[in-house]
Amino acid sequence: MNRYPALGPALGPALSCILLGAVAACGFAPLDLWPLTLICVAAWMALIHAAPTFRTALSRGWLFGLGHFTVNNNWFQHAFDFQDAMPPVLGYFAAVALALYLAVYPMMAAGIAWRLRGRAPDAAYVLFFAAAWIATEYLRAVIFTGYAWDPISVVWLPVIGVARLSAWVGTYALSGLTIVAAGALLHLARRRWTLPALAGGVTGLAALSALWTNAPDAAPGTPLVRVVQPNIGNEERGEAGGELALARLIRLSGAPGAIPRLVVWPEGLVQDLLEDNYPSYVYAGHWPEETRARIARTLGPRDLLMTNAITLAFNPNDGIAGAGNSVLAITADRRIVARYDKAHLVPFGEYLPLPALLRPLGMARLVPGDIDFTPGPGPRAIDWRGFGPIGIQVCYEIVFSGEVVDRAHRPRVLFNPSNDAWFGRWGPPQHLAQARMRAIEEGLPIIRSTPTGISAIIAADGRLIATVPHETAGAIERPIPPALPATLFARIGNAMAAVVAIGLFAVGVAIRRRGR
Repeated sequence: MNRYPALGPALGPALSCILLGAVAACGFAPLDLWPLTLICVAAWMALIHAAPTFRTALSRGWLFGLGHFTVNNNWFQHAFDFQDAMPPVLGYFAAVALALYLAVYPMMAAGIAWRLRGRAPDAAYVLFFAAAWIATEYLRAVIFTGYAWDPISVVWLPVIGVARLSAWVGTYALSGLTIVAAGALLHLARRRWTLPALAGGVTGLAALSALWTNAPDAAPGTPLVRVVQPNIGNEERGEAGGELALARLIRLSGAPGAIPRLVVWPEGLVQDLLEDNYPSYVYAGHWPEETRARIARTLGPRDLLMTNAITLAFNPNDGIAGAGNSVLAITADRRIVARYDKAHLVPFGEYLPLPALLRPLGMARLVPGDIDFTPGPGPRAIDWRGFGPIGIQVCYEIVFSGEVVDRAHRPRVLFNPSNDAWFGRWGPPQHLAQARMRAIEEGLPIIRSTPTGISAIIAADGRLIATVPHETAGAIERPIPPALPATLFARIGNAMAAVVAIGLFAVGVAIRRRGR
């Protein structure tokens, strides 16, 4: 007797789930074919409802996730092209291995929805599915330090009015409403009109809101921000001891003028240590005061330059105890006046988890170097005269909804230096899209500087004010965009995800009881 009778008939649906997940990834940047995501999710929801057993529902959920995350995270392979300790071909297996894990979360959402399904994929089923999706997508962002990359709500950025709903409910709750929109398509295919009409009305009103929710322009005399993108890839950044990168950064930083400037440099390019008072042997002849003097020549007396740099900590025996992936603020008089240490580090990129176990197996960090970074204390704002409080989130930190701002000291702008040269062609536009979602959620402008693109100035409503395209050297200089008043999400945070999930579940229960 076959112990798993559902697996044979499910072969067709299984392949369909993989393909639907893969095609759904085309709704994200850089393709932005967002209707495909809604259609694919709707078809997948129908396959979950039709699953004959709980085990089959779980397998269909997992297969959808496998197809989706393999395509969505295809850029992950590119990081292995710069890793000497492991062959680049391993990157393809690593991308699939990551998808094998991430697929667990849509699998859980599918299993919950299947358990709560009725005889037909009614409105209650859709709402239960949406509530489960919110819960599992949030879990994906927090378990094992979290992998919050590309929540499904990011597909709405081409329809900016819908994306702006995240200012009220946040990214994860908007993802649940995205599942409701997909479920509305499922109902439309079954010629049931109530849920499609409701979802269409909400989506239409949200899209129209883009006509009157734009952030205002900067006031005359507002300090300027100059975003530098030197187009230095990972294979070039160490040339001549980092001199190529530093010279190009300085050249693109422009000249001071009458209006104060905030000059921002990307992550990963400044090779020289910039802080004083380290043991002399670590400088290898590149003295920090000399490097800071070169940088300071580009600045006027009221300018401020922010750059990513490596900082070191030492134990009592003068050995290096750890390193920080830091942002340093430098003034025209060569002083370092503020420092931020990245708090949310990337596993395998900035530290090796379980090193006693993984190093003997030949595993290494994807980023060159022997010293693991140590995390900083978390979000904080640097307040400097003439500019106001400036929040900082280094690279990957910007993807974590609700974790990018010191709520006790709200900044006027967020600076997000990043090294997207690791991310191939799909990663940079996806990273930019998620930064735009943080701007909308928090009502704060965001400044992104990357070595190879895409660098950008983002308005507090998520609009792109100016960009330097991918793999292009250049700089953009604009007045620092104004912040909006703190949004509902900025005040409440991801408690809104719980509120929306509970609300969707409660309405689903009410619909189900009324139907009985």
